[in-house]
Formats: sequence, structure tokens, C-alpha cells
Amino acid sequence: MKKKVLLMGASGSGKTSMRSMIFSNNPASLTSRLGATNDVEQNHVRFLGDLILNLWDCGGQDAFMDSYLSTQRSIIFSHVGVMIYVFDVESREMEKDLEYYRDCLEGLSQFSKDANVFLLVHKIDLVRDTERNAIVQRKVAELEKASGETPVKVFGTSIYDESLYKAWSNIVNTLIPNARNLSKHLRIFAEACSATEVILFERTTFLVIATSSRADSSDAFPSGPVTLHALDPKRYERTSELIKAFKQSCSRLREEFRSLEMELAEFTAVLDEMTKNTYVLVVVHDPVIETAAIKMNICMARKKFEELQGDSLISEK
Repeated sequence: MKKKVLLMGASGSGKTSMRSMIFSNNPASLTSRLGATNDVEQNHVRFLGDLILNLWDCGGQDAFMDSYLSTQRSIIFSHVGVMIYVFDVESREMEKDLEYYRDCLEGLSQFSKDANVFLLVHKIDLVRDTERNAIVQRKVAELEKASGETPVKVFGTSIYDESLYKAWSNIVNTLIPNARNLSKHLRIFAEACSATEVILFERTTFLVIATSSRADSSDAFPSGPVTLHALDPKRYERTSELIKAFKQSCSRLREEFRSLEMELAEFTAVLDEMTKNTYVLVVVHDPVIETAAIKMNICMARKKFEELQGDSLISEK
């Protein structure tokens, strides 16, 4: 099963850099070596085994954009599952960027009416910390207005912090069949483990697939019901970022990352394989529960989650 993902935006906005970080495991320090994309660069990324993301990284130079919107229009905008449009937060040509963006929305409405649209206000690390929230909120309002009646989700992102993982976790979540059912069974699993929270990650990218937290209208990946333990609202994306950095460190040492166990004064955490395509993180605050018990529960749940993952992908074929 393939899902077409359009990655669009002005030249130099950071599209290729974020793609290389998320899907090619390149650290932020190496993205400066990447050149501008010429025309369309297609990549097929295997995600969750049978789900293949067909990434179309579209060069943002004016000549290419004009071609996408005219001679290549039907090719570019047909069969799109998600369009991600990237805006440089410090762009000096915002009016032109918005004009191209609106033209792309028209292309989607013509050929892919059901496509989800995500807008990334990128390179927010270039903005002073004291001004960042205000500027991002101003950009969000501007982009939502420019989008008219098209539903959009807007994120402020940077390759230097966890914000990029939050945005892309939300994006891929819309492409995963039956993601809600996975969350439902994660809640059942969390109760069986007496866990505070359980998070399911895709194996390669370590993007969040599902969590045991309940849906909440204020956040696509909510903090869930109130508990006795304060939970950081950025915990999912920070965990993704940290684990991926740790995996890269293991690779540099020619060691293979398999699992991780932490027994701290405040909580116990176990990160282990759940299926051949996923990892699961189980967080427990009850000091009586030992890591061996958590790992045994993960082992017993593997067959069920393999079935759930397989069923959800088959249902979409």
C-alpha cells in the first residue's frame, strides 16, 4: 500500500534537510551539505512494513513551481494523501510564497480533494526565544486565513529541537490505517501493566504511531487524563529525538540498538521491540513493578499487536 506525500515550499525553506533527518537518519549538523532539489525527487520509504510513503520532494525554484502548476499539474497533484508546505519563518517573499501555496491548494482541490494539508513554519530556531511564540502564532493566523475553507494544521519547526518530530508524527499518523484502534489496545495494554503511559514508535524513524493517552481536542497527541504524575506535553517528540540520537551513537560505535531499560527513583521505563516494525516504551511509576515483569508483558502482547498492524494495513488495500 502506497501513500503519496507532497513536500513543497520555496527553495531554501528546509524541505530536503528535514526529510534527510527524519527518513535518512542524518544529524542536523550534516544537513548544510545538502544541495537544492532539482525538479521532483521521489523516494519510496517503507513505513510499518507494508505501508510505503511515496515522498515527492518538489524543488522550490520559481521555474519548477510554475511547471508544477501548469504542464505537470495533473501529475503532481493526483492521488495525494498529504501535502506538506514549508514556509521559511524569515522569508522576505511571503506574498509570493502565499500565492504559490494558494495555487497548490487549487491543484489539490482539483485532483486530490481528500488530501490532508500540513503547514510547517520552519527554521524557528532563527527567531529569539522571547519572540518565538508570538511570531509563530502570527504566522499560524496568517496561514489559516490564506487557506480559506481548507482545513490545515500548522506547526512551528526546527531541525535543532524536538518540534520537527512532533510535526512529522502528526503527519504520518494521518496515513496510518486504524491508528485509533492501535491506541485503544495500547490503553488496554497499559492497564494490564499498571503503566502510567505506553507509546508506540515506528522502528526506523522513531516517529510516534500511537499512545495510550485518550484523544483530546486541544492536541493531536494529548497528555491524557489527569494523573498523580506531571507529564511533560513535549514528552513524545523529545523521546523520539533522544532515542534517535542514541541510535546514531550506537551506529558510530558499530553497535546495534535493541532495547533500553531505566530504573530511576521516580519511575521505571522499558523500551523494547513490540513488532518487527515498531518499538514500545512503557513508563511505570509504581516502584513495586520490576522491569522483568514489564518485559514479560511486552513479550506476551507481541502477537496481538502484529495481528493489529497486519489487519489495519490489509483493510486499506
